[in-house]
Amino acid sequence: MFWGEEMDKETKIMEGAGLDIKTGIAYTGNIEKLVQAAGCYSANREKNSAKVKEFFDAEDYENYMIVVHSLKSNSRMIGATELAGDFEKLEMAARNNDLSVIKEKTVQVLASYKELADKLAELSSSGDRADKISADRAREVASSLLKTLDDFDDDKSRELIKILSGYPFEPSLAGKLNEAAGYIDDFMYDEAAEIVKTVMNDI
Repeated sequence: MFWGEEMDKETKIMEGAGLDIKTGIAYTGNIEKLVQAAGCYSANREKNSAKVKEFFDAEDYENYMIVVHSLKSNSRMIGATELAGDFEKLEMAARNNDLSVIKEKTVQVLASYKELADKLAELSSSGDRADKISADRAREVASSLLKTLDDFDDDKSRELIKILSGYPFEPSLAGKLNEAAGYIDDFMYDEAAEIVKTVMNDI
């Protein structure tokens, strides 16, 4: 939970990045969930940009359209309305096979995406505060998390990954957990499970 100056700090980071806080809260439900969503958005930037570039280079515009559609929705959810509009233009260009727009705008939009993610980077290691847990409890939760991922239970997986984030991981591993949460949101359970297995080795 966020309190006092800490809440102000998170809000100022988002406002400084140009997010529309009211729009973000309308989509996510409250300020805490918005901070968590913005943190995951930042943590997953490199992975998502790589997918866009992969499909762009392969001229696979069907899968390109799917990825930029997701980025449009994610940007809109956190209140990044201008960037959401940019991704929507790329989505429509792919839908209409307008290759000139795709080739002209993709690099520019990904640069804007990186700029925003960098401004929100501090949130990726803060996110939604969880109660602290011991190493034994963390191993137990991680094992349960692997089972829920194997069962494709996204709601329970999100709950468990939040609990697991209460263990005092090194910043790089905390970032990995945020990345795993992003995979769960994208229904990429195998990828999330691989990260959880890696994290378990360092508990």
